[in-house]
Amino acid sequence: MNALSKYFRDTFAEMRQVAWPTQSQALKYTALVVAISVFVALFVAAFDYLFSLGINAIVTSF
Repeated sequence: MNALSKYFRDTFAEMRQVAWPTQSQALKYTALVVAISVFVALFVAAFDYLFSLGINAIVTSF
């Protein structure tokens, strides 16, 4: 049990040293992550659509 309590003490000590972002920074970073995620999703979807068209063209030509 002593090792477990030392683990929690050390964890809490480390968490006090974390530089937490402000609310404004957190909102900006969240918006950035959402925007990048949407961009990547659209990018992948566009290539998926183009490749599907290409594969369908190849398959239907035979």
